[in-house]
Parts: sequence; structure tokens; C-alpha cells
Amino acid sequence: MKLNRFIFFLFVLPLFSQAQTSGNPIFPGWYADPEAQIFGKTYWVYPTYSAKYKEQVFMDAFSSKDLITWTKHEKILDTSAIKWASKAMWAPSITKKDGKYYLFFGANDIQSDKEIGGIGVAVADKPDGPFKDHLGKPLIDKFYNKAQPIDQFVFKDKDNQYYLIYGGWSHCNIAKLNNDFTGFIPYADGSTFKEITPEGYVEGPFMFIRNGKYYFMWSEGGWTGPDYFVAYAMADSPLGPFKRIGRILKQDTTIATGAGHHSVIHDAKKDLYYIVYHRRPLGEKDGNHRVTCIDEMSFDKDGLINPVKITKEGVKKNKL
Repeated sequence: MKLNRFIFFLFVLPLFSQAQTSGNPIFPGWYADPEAQIFGKTYWVYPTYSAKYKEQVFMDAFSSKDLITWTKHEKILDTSAIKWASKAMWAPSITKKDGKYYLFFGANDIQSDKEIGGIGVAVADKPDGPFKDHLGKPLIDKFYNKAQPIDQFVFKDKDNQYYLIYGGWSHCNIAKLNNDFTGFIPYADGSTFKEITPEGYVEGPFMFIRNGKYYFMWSEGGWTGPDYFVAYAMADSPLGPFKRIGRILKQDTTIATGAGHHSVIHDAKKDLYYIVYHRRPLGEKDGNHRVTCIDEMSFDKDGLINPVKITKEGVKKNKL
């Protein structure tokens, strides 16, 4: 009897305990730049397939009812549906509007206005696709304000105006999307792309609203190395001005390196915030060897974001 009890506590109980948290990474495979969303009672994660550029010709998605068990939805979008895309499909961002799901993505890693590529839009009737090209061409294919057209994030404001926030090469733009996401609405001053680049910005923008304040977040450092971070600023408008406050996500050399390019989800009923991000397992030298992880995010009494502790355990089970 004592031996059986010992075996239970040594082997069975740890397995039971592990099942109560997500663990990090939350699903297997090399995946980066995750955008997390909540659609109905389901969590969704849309990442970049992290591989050599010429192998990045499709996107997978993952769904979960409880943050613990994840279902893989393979190739919700690939270059067979996007004829102008040939490589480097990156950093999907998704929103639901009028019963349709719109997936924004970068493709081809263009280095100048003379190349074909940039930011595209795909549309589907379900969050797991299949997605088809919404425009038949890129939505943005030029370097406005010196911002490389990558790392797009679609943001819905309190007045239901949708914005596209995007940019690499240390420049970030914000533009007002039109009603059917086929183009943009100029601002009152006649401009279409407004630069909102804060100090330290490199890429990976994300924005959310909390208690009337706009939290603007981004990645700093180099994505292939350990010095990759997430920093943030706050303002009273999505147009800023945004003054850098500090870093809230960074590596822990006892757990993982290169923590960055994130998104945030909010369980409004329980007022729980989660940060979903990628990081590099210890000992990995390949720049593309990145995995998707989740940890809790919290705020202090003044509304500032507390530094996030990256963990191996991840987060507790939470059904919506």
C-alpha cells in the first residue's frame, strides 16, 4: 500500500498538476509573431511559421477552449490563394467584421518600392478559413514614412473605427481603414499614413485600450538574437503622441532567450490579461527556432504594466 501511494505521488500527481497549466511553449513547432484573439468562447492564436523565408508560404492557426489543450488548423492560408506572394508570409493579424474574418499579413519581405509585396488582406467565413485574397494585390506595397510594410496589426477603436498599425525598419505608421478593408480613409489634414514611432521602436506593434488609455506596445532589438524585448507607451489617442515608458518583456537566461513580438488577450469577465509571445529555447542558435508561449500580464495601481515573468509553466486553465 505504501509503495502504491509512493508511486502515485511520484508519477501520477505531477502529471495531474501539469495538466492544470498550459506549459510553455503552448503547442509544438517553430512558430513566432503570434497574434492571439478571442472569438466567442474560443481562444485563437495566429503565428508566423518560423522557417527560412522561401519556406514561409503558408500559415497555420491554433484554437483552445481553456488555454491548455490546443487544436492545430493547418494551412488556413497559403500562397496558392495569394498569387502575388512567394515567400516570407509574416505576422498575421485578424479581426471579425460583419460576420467575416479578415486576416492581414505581410509577404515577400520587400526592400524597396520597386518590388512586389507588402501587406495583404485575406477573408473567410470562419476563423479557421480557408482564407482567400480580398484584393488580389497588396493593400500596402510602398515605404511610407520609411516604414517597411510588415508587422501589421488591425485595431478597432471605441468608435468602431478600424486602424492598421504597422511597420518595420524602426518606423511605425497608423492609417484609418475604410469600411470594407479595401483601402484607407485620409485624415482631416489630407494625409493617409501618420507616423507614431516612439523611442526604441523596431517592429511588432500592438495596441489595446484599458480604462480609457491607449497602450501602444512594440518590439525592440534584433529578432534573431537574445536581445529582443517588448516595450510600451501610453496616450489618450491612438495617434499618440506616445512616450516610451519602458520594457515589460525580456529574456530570462534560466528559461529562454529572445522574448518578443507579442499580442495581448483580455478575459473581460474575469479581468485577466495574457501576453502571447515568442521566445527561443535555451541552446538554440538558429534564428528561426522560435516557439509560442503565454504568461499572465498585470498592472500596478497607476495603470502601468508590471514586468512580465516568463515561465515554463505558462498559465492556468481558463474557460471563457
